[in-house]
Amino acid sequence: MFSFIGKFFGGNNSPPPPKRDPPLFEEPWAKVNWGGKNELLRHVREFKPSRDEVQNVRVLLYGPVGAGKSSFVNAVSSAVQGRPSIIAAPNASTDGTKSFTVEYKTHKIRKGNGAHYPFVFTDVMGLESGESVGVRAEDLKLAMMGHVKEGYMFNPVSTLSQTNTQHYNPSPTANDKVHILVCVLNANSPDIKPSVLQKMREIREAARDLGIPQVAVATHIDLTCEEVQRNLKNVYRSKYLKQKLGQFSATIGIPVNCIFPVKNYGQLLENEDNMDTLILSILKNMLYFADDYIDTL
Repeated sequence: MFSFIGKFFGGNNSPPPPKRDPPLFEEPWAKVNWGGKNELLRHVREFKPSRDEVQNVRVLLYGPVGAGKSSFVNAVSSAVQGRPSIIAAPNASTDGTKSFTVEYKTHKIRKGNGAHYPFVFTDVMGLESGESVGVRAEDLKLAMMGHVKEGYMFNPVSTLSQTNTQHYNPSPTANDKVHILVCVLNANSPDIKPSVLQKMREIREAARDLGIPQVAVATHIDLTCEEVQRNLKNVYRSKYLKQKLGQFSATIGIPVNCIFPVKNYGQLLENEDNMDTLILSILKNMLYFADDYIDTL
């Protein structure tokens, strides 16, 4: 009688819940040598541009407001120096519609004894949704060609003109030009606005015409995927994150193998080896891609 009632109302004989697909792949879709931090540091420390007239590889960062461009610069500086470092002012404001960076700013990373590493990061005003707001695509085109001088305050209404003798560089050298263009995207943000996508498309087309290599960095991956937050080594095993990078690739046109997921230093007060390893592996690839381009100048 009891077994009949249990069967009638479900009891132990109710159908099992549907199986959920595991959130992680058994094998990573890309490899990271998680124990290779020191080897990566050696590559970075020994790196030199292939041409003498280029003292510094210039990495230009661009992307939507709040993507984490300045935080990425600080993450690279922290990983390279082996300690927390803030060389670019990040923005912790909850207002994600206005750019915190407003000028053309170049960041160097100290190597010791007064010297700096032979690569610099140029941070610019973020891309905002709508016309006459945020950095203009035309200004970034000029920056890529080396025409924008340090300290130029971006004007969302008008493009830098040759008549601005203080900030327009009429005769850029190979060292003034951008050697790699990096699109920084927040993996935890909603879809990119159409007007921002249009600006990004114009910037990418300008870089294409100049032959400048292009990659992307996806930030905040720990907020995007629980498994990555639990263990950073799951970054290339996360099914959700791979899907997200595929969406970025289809949206902005950069191949998935050129979109690098990264966790920026935020609340941590000390460096972590796994974070440093991931950041340094991204930096090494950027420097190699940029140097391939420098060799063609």
